[in-house]
Amino acid sequence: MRIGIEGQRLFRQKKHGMDMVALELVRNLQEIDQTNEYFIFIKKDEDPCLESSENFHIVELESKPYPLWEQKILPAAARKAGCEILHCTSNTAPIFTSIPMVVTIHDIIYMESISLFRKGSSSYQRFGNMYRSFIVPMVVKKCRKVITVSEFEKKRISSFFKIDDSRIKAIYNGVSFHFRPVNDPSVFESLRARYKLPDKFVFFFGNTDPKKNTIGVLRALSLFNKRSEEKLHLVMLDFDRQALNKLIDEVGDSSLNNYITLTGYIPNSELPGIYSMSSVFLYPSLRESFGIPMLEAMACGTPVITSNTSSMPEVAGNAAIFIDPFKPEQITDAMFKLLSDQELRSNLVSEGYIQSGKFTWKNMAMQMLEVYSEIILNK
Repeated sequence: MRIGIEGQRLFRQKKHGMDMVALELVRNLQEIDQTNEYFIFIKKDEDPCLESSENFHIVELESKPYPLWEQKILPAAARKAGCEILHCTSNTAPIFTSIPMVVTIHDIIYMESISLFRKGSSSYQRFGNMYRSFIVPMVVKKCRKVITVSEFEKKRISSFFKIDDSRIKAIYNGVSFHFRPVNDPSVFESLRARYKLPDKFVFFFGNTDPKKNTIGVLRALSLFNKRSEEKLHLVMLDFDRQALNKLIDEVGDSSLNNYITLTGYIPNSELPGIYSMSSVFLYPSLRESFGIPMLEAMACGTPVITSNTSSMPEVAGNAAIFIDPFKPEQITDAMFKLLSDQELRSNLVSEGYIQSGKFTWKNMAMQMLEVYSEIILNK
């Protein structure tokens, strides 16, 4: 088989969720498949994190705005390479191509008429949502197989687009092997100096997407510090100070500025150390299709607080404290429990190792290879 994989953003320096999923797919296919021929279509950027091998070809395409790159340049390159199948990994795909397609749709939040998920988004996020809202319905009709990342999201997508069950498959994400407990004091010292970390803190992947529930976390932190003599510090990954100040104004507790550390972007390779230093990992999203960071934290031995909504109970299993993300006081109560109850912490850490071990990128890649083979056989 000659298989094309869209990896437009794989070489960018600051990789996020979908980028890491696509990167781990390629890396693991490269390990398990020496038979089929692959063409990985990327945009040239600062982090060339993949290398060509005998049957894997890294194809750098012209740097253009994403819609033009995806709708014109990508399908032309796939035709030129003689691809028998094209896997688009990041929610969208070309509309006009005769090549059989597989599309990974991580979620359809942008299709759901929930004002909560539209309010507060950045202009970049709004444009992306508009583009996906236009493209995805056509792509879903055209592609041979839709892949998503949880049974929860599979049901959402299937119901929304009226997809026959044979055309959609849930394939779980994994946890990279470098996510494991870090116990080296020198690593902690280096990270603490680089990111100006407090001695004790809880960790949160906040961003400006309303689904991440940053405002709920800030309200929970405010409640905690009003109820506790020992003030709690929050470390937030990759968040803008101006955006944070607006949220703090909304909470109405200016003292929060004294207890929040903004690290900027942290490379994936350094995250195990940050997880391991954290007292608690907060993941109280309003809506998620999977939730890789929960599993990463568990693999590093950090107890997790997450939401009782969408895919999070499915992924976290028995290895987290579940809260209603719309009730900040529940987040506060859960933090009090985890910071005071050593037996509860130990149990969650043990369960977390077991739960995170169930999700591997190799298994994901093997299931994707089965999908490719099935489509080629039934062409």
